[in-house]
Amino acid sequence: MIRVEGLTKFYGSVPAIEDISFRVERGEILGFLGPNGAGKSTTMRILTGFMPPTSGSAWVADMNVAERPLEVKRSIGYMPESNPLYLDMTVTAYLGYMVSLKGVAGAARRDAVARVVGSCGLESVASRLIGHLSKGYRQRVGLAQSLVSDPPVLILDEPTSGLDPAQIIEIRNLIRSLKGSRTIILSTHILPEVSLVCDRVVVIHQGRVAFEGALDSLATSVKEDDVLRVSAIGSAEALQGRLSAVPGVRQVRRTGASNGEVHFEVRAERGREVRPALAAAVPAASGQLTELRRERLTLEDLFVRIVSGERKHEGEAAHV
Repeated sequence: MIRVEGLTKFYGSVPAIEDISFRVERGEILGFLGPNGAGKSTTMRILTGFMPPTSGSAWVADMNVAERPLEVKRSIGYMPESNPLYLDMTVTAYLGYMVSLKGVAGAARRDAVARVVGSCGLESVASRLIGHLSKGYRQRVGLAQSLVSDPPVLILDEPTSGLDPAQIIEIRNLIRSLKGSRTIILSTHILPEVSLVCDRVVVIHQGRVAFEGALDSLATSVKEDDVLRVSAIGSAEALQGRLSAVPGVRQVRRTGASNGEVHFEVRAERGREVRPALAAAVPAASGQLTELRRERLTLEDLFVRIVSGERKHEGEAAHV
């Protein structure tokens, strides 16, 4: 549905993006991640036909953006980060105007407005001026305008920017409800949003793709030992010695003691199952095991490691 191949954009002599390639399948929600200045907005502007690339190609709704720009624009619902709205128009007037720009007229226009007013939860504010609405409702209006022409593709740039936690949940649920019926690129800085909404992710850093793949494979793209937490009652020295002797264990570090327990951080070879041997090592040291758990990296941890260059293949993008 969306295909990007070798996309490059220079502003003068400064590259904003270089040789970016990725795909988004029909009905999929792709999380598009990266720090500020990574090139996310530039990529989305090219996909929407707002600006041409310096080189490379992009297809949206299986159409080449450079060759069929008008047809591509009709197939896209775009919500930019700034969410420009006409504050002196009512919600329904604004949505009617926006769908008219897509060539929809008459009864079909009224039906389209009624559809998105209902699906975006705008019934109670439909006749109010947009300038009088809260930030959350304005974001809903922005999302509604991206949907009003019933496009097969949505490109959403920071749709929950500036919202409070309750409003973020509302918009997130609304986007999740579109899964399967639309192909969506979701750019966001809110990483939990990605894990709750998206099927796959593309991480862009310094204008290049640093990672592309499924969320459950993101952790394996980072070159990192497995980390386990072990707590036990017994001699700290004896326990540390036995735990260190387990095959596959790289390091055992004592992290503290409380209520007769000794706590350890154990680093083991990634992907090697050492928990049964660790559990057996504690009684072998005349100790009593009280806790054994694997510590999992959060999405934030993984993101930081990826953009810091700690990838599976040094100097290359990790593709899964």
